[in-house]
Amino acid sequence: MTLIFSGNDFKYELEGVMKLFIPAKLFSHEFTDRYVKVEGDAAFFRRRKGKRYTLLYVYVTLGSKTCYRVARIQNAESDYENECELTLSRLLFSVMSELTGKQAKWGIITGIRPVKRVNKMLSNDMTKDQIYDIMRNRYLCDNNKIDIAYKTAKTQSEILSDLDNKSFSLYVSIPFCPTRCSYCSFVSQSIEGCLNLIPEYVDNLCREIEYTAEIVKRLGLVLDTVYFGGGTPTTLEADMLDKLMKTIAGSFDLSNLREYTVEAGRADTITCEKLKVLKKNGCNRISINPQTLNDSVLERIGRKHTAEQFLDSYKLAKSIGFESVNTDIIAGLPTDTLDSFKNTVDKLIQLEPENITVHTLSIKRAARLNQEENDEVFDNPASKMVDYATKRLLENGYLPYYLYRQKNMLDNLENIGWCKPNKESLYNIYIMEEVQTILAVGAGGSTKLVDLKNDRIERIFNYKFPLEYNKHFDLMIKKKDEIEGFYSE
Repeated sequence: MTLIFSGNDFKYELEGVMKLFIPAKLFSHEFTDRYVKVEGDAAFFRRRKGKRYTLLYVYVTLGSKTCYRVARIQNAESDYENECELTLSRLLFSVMSELTGKQAKWGIITGIRPVKRVNKMLSNDMTKDQIYDIMRNRYLCDNNKIDIAYKTAKTQSEILSDLDNKSFSLYVSIPFCPTRCSYCSFVSQSIEGCLNLIPEYVDNLCREIEYTAEIVKRLGLVLDTVYFGGGTPTTLEADMLDKLMKTIAGSFDLSNLREYTVEAGRADTITCEKLKVLKKNGCNRISINPQTLNDSVLERIGRKHTAEQFLDSYKLAKSIGFESVNTDIIAGLPTDTLDSFKNTVDKLIQLEPENITVHTLSIKRAARLNQEENDEVFDNPASKMVDYATKRLLENGYLPYYLYRQKNMLDNLENIGWCKPNKESLYNIYIMEEVQTILAVGAGGSTKLVDLKNDRIERIFNYKFPLEYNKHFDLMIKKKDEIEGFYSE
């Protein structure tokens, strides 16, 4: 598929809309100021500006079919460039829906944070009807997706209204896993291949924590939440977890800490000793993620644990007294069926965890599944799975509290975090809505500096892999000084 741009350079947005219908790896691009006759599989996007009006034109040939749409806008539009881009996006969406028969439920919203738009409209005192009208007619969203986005924004509203510009969260990266799942594209390494790296990694991570804490003290920042992610943090032995958590407690002022999460992730890494270490050091929220309760699907995706092991780990965590437990599941896993997925949802609801996160499978370039030719990955009824989970969770009193989307996600769907009332994960809301500074330590960590008052966001990236993190540690840690530069501006 060739994308031809005439009189405009809206490549990013129009390509994003096209990806809803056509695999991205098939695209090539051309730019011209002329009218072009479209031959073969191609899409032609033309903007022609006259004295008072601008003509916007989309013409697509796909196989033996052709379709076109035309619109015009006034040149005097206050946000002229944005209106041209949005109008061309709507025209393309209409054309591709007709040619392919597909209906992308998020309309022309191609970004990963659709709830951000709703939050902005709420902050501008728009009514529910006004928000629905804009999402439906301007962005072409399906009513069910608007419902979820609106409910999510309303769940977040009180939390977002109470944020201090001096508050921050600390993200601690543990990029190790017992084995690599077939769908995974995170910067994580199998534990068998990097045992010799871990002691030095933990020592350096403690040094980075201490260095970051000194910057925080000088700036007068207030620590709000701590989040251990990965990878699977509980891949580390209990003594190493204890060392890291004691370093945090000895380096930062935790008197205002509201949430402390550790992703225990996989049941095959969880022991009573590790859970007791987490609890003793202040962790009040953990994730234990089955992904599915179907053992054959777990085997297919490379998870070296069973559904029974997950259930045992969950019961153990509850017996030790964790205030909040999250469980992740994934819609659209290879070999999973609609009935099997329904069984997973229903069994989790019976356990009554505080959080249930429903992900949709995303086939990333770095994931093993992307290298395999498996029709079952793409034939799975992911949309029906997500619809069922949404229905059952709402029926059982769970509220959507954060939502995000990823590239190459099946059926153009989304990931939704569900919670019991007042059991939201603050960190998940902050990171998804980009409303609080996140200081990240460890390999693959991405610090996100947020200044709400001046609408500024800047990022600082650590080295991705544990080997280069250890090797270039002293060079990397100097980049942390950019934090002070951001807050002094």
